[in-house]
Amino acid sequence: MSDEIFQSYGIHRWSQGMFAQLDNGDLGLVNPARPDAPPASLPDLLHNLDARGIHTPVLVRVGAFLRRQLEALNASFAKAIAANDYQGTYRGVFPIKVNQQAEVIDRIVEYGRPFQFGLEAGSKPELILALSRDLPKGALLICNGIKDPEFIRLGILARKAGINCVLVIESPGEADTVIAEARRLGEMPALGVRIKLTRRVTGNWADSSGDRSTFGLTTKEVVDLVDKLRDAEMLDCLVLQHAHLGSQVPQVIDIRQAVDEACRFYTELRRLGVPLQYLDLGGGLGIDYTGEARASENSINYTMDEYCANIVETVKYQMDEAEVPHPTLVTESGRAIVAYSSMLLSDILEASYFDRSAPITPEEDDHHMLSDMAAIVSYLTPRRVQECLNDAEYYREELRALFRRGVIGIEEVARAEQIFLYVIGRIKDLVAQTPDVPAEVREELSAHRDIYRANFSLFQSLPDVWAIDQLVPIAPLQRLNETPGRRAVLSDITCDSDGKIDHFVLGDGIGNALPVHELQPGTRYFIGIFLVGAYQETLGDLHNLFGDTNIVTVDFNEDGVLELQSEVEGDTVAEVMAYVEYEPKQCLDAFKRIVERGVREGALNPAQRRMLMQTYRDALSGYTYYEHEEQEHA
Repeated sequence: MSDEIFQSYGIHRWSQGMFAQLDNGDLGLVNPARPDAPPASLPDLLHNLDARGIHTPVLVRVGAFLRRQLEALNASFAKAIAANDYQGTYRGVFPIKVNQQAEVIDRIVEYGRPFQFGLEAGSKPELILALSRDLPKGALLICNGIKDPEFIRLGILARKAGINCVLVIESPGEADTVIAEARRLGEMPALGVRIKLTRRVTGNWADSSGDRSTFGLTTKEVVDLVDKLRDAEMLDCLVLQHAHLGSQVPQVIDIRQAVDEACRFYTELRRLGVPLQYLDLGGGLGIDYTGEARASENSINYTMDEYCANIVETVKYQMDEAEVPHPTLVTESGRAIVAYSSMLLSDILEASYFDRSAPITPEEDDHHMLSDMAAIVSYLTPRRVQECLNDAEYYREELRALFRRGVIGIEEVARAEQIFLYVIGRIKDLVAQTPDVPAEVREELSAHRDIYRANFSLFQSLPDVWAIDQLVPIAPLQRLNETPGRRAVLSDITCDSDGKIDHFVLGDGIGNALPVHELQPGTRYFIGIFLVGAYQETLGDLHNLFGDTNIVTVDFNEDGVLELQSEVEGDTVAEVMAYVEYEPKQCLDAFKRIVERGVREGALNPAQRRMLMQTYRDALSGYTYYEHEEQEHA
């Protein structure tokens, strides 16, 4: 039974073997280096962090998962290169925009060193960040995005320091700036050109592909660039062709077709005398958020091995046909490297249950409709479930109307609501045991899902879930050996009606409710939101002034024990106020004057003033999220 519960959350499908269930029902992290060892319990990790004063919500990064994905990508390309007798090599780069956090970038540089893995900077700040990292010799530093003269000077002069920096020309006007800066410095840059492919991929980010994409040169502009660089005696500088395939591409055929078109540009540019050496195919490698292994916005119909094999096979064929040397292959895979390594762990603060297990008996002088509604359970059968649901809804609305007209009082309508919840509970129980209930009945019942309130901000930590309906896996961290008796949507801690998650990755597909356990008094109930390492850490906003969560990096030591590697404290209230142009000291002084006025007017005594001011100071320096004053360790 416990295996069925574990699988009901789809963990076995989306986790790539990185998560597993412990005998006590906890969800644990699997050590990639020792997959047969007992998993490290996530609830135990949270209790350990709690004892250190690091409270939920907390973003947990797992170094071993990051290393695993980076090594897997390089191994997949190496396998495809060997299998196809490809004469070039692979040099991957990580796009900094996917996750700019220092702990993440430093580990990518460290883990990527054996593979000469590089970085991609899409802005001047990202370039400045990248130039301060000690990249391995031979690793690429690809510079994309719009570049001002200072950006270009940095890229050109960085090569003098031994950094393999390539400036990718994104527009015709940028080429003029590059030529002017190169002449002023008397140095030859390494250049790339970003080409707009006509192939348009599918998925959430389809607009980033095709000839209507924002960046890149059209065919005519590419030919003009070649002539311009030749006239400037800088054609030898053009060593890289960039063609962005897309982002989170769901279909492998889209990848093959886009690569095929990119190769045609590459071979034609070589025919024109351009000494290209690198073929940069940009992003595109997706991950399977749902585990469905199909072409959809939140899934992909290929593996990492298949992605690499398709690229290598296509490029080799095209180059051999054109009798062009095999280029060094470059991809800017970010999501596939970092998504698995981060998870947001939170606790459920409270629940609103939309049914009840105990019956309610109407009182003698109650309106007859209360008795009529209570009687529904007497004729509840699988064949009459739609009828019973309709009757319950009818009686509830009629009784509410009677209350609005003053016919019945608040106590009576309160009993009616409780009777309704009891009836709905019995209907839910019956539907759960009846496989052939009409879909419309299940859809109507979805309006009566429980609401579990979680201690996080959707807008701060999961912006893609809110903005573009990105699905991410969510599961309880404990009691996976107990059958979950409730179905719920998740509401965040904000006061916004959009701050909820109501679609979930489940073992049998996508559902509109998450199976959860009933909360136990005095025991905290933890949930995990997984695969959030890509983009979610840096795209969040300050909705309701909720700041960054606490962040920890953990990893397995030589003995296979999970250890805390680093901690970054989440934003305080004062820090968040400063982000939106409030000076915390001024706010404190202003509040002090207001409180002192209350003392003068006799509304506060001096002791109350002291307590109020201390509470205000403590709140200023405290966590923006819900803080348990007495953290349970159950």
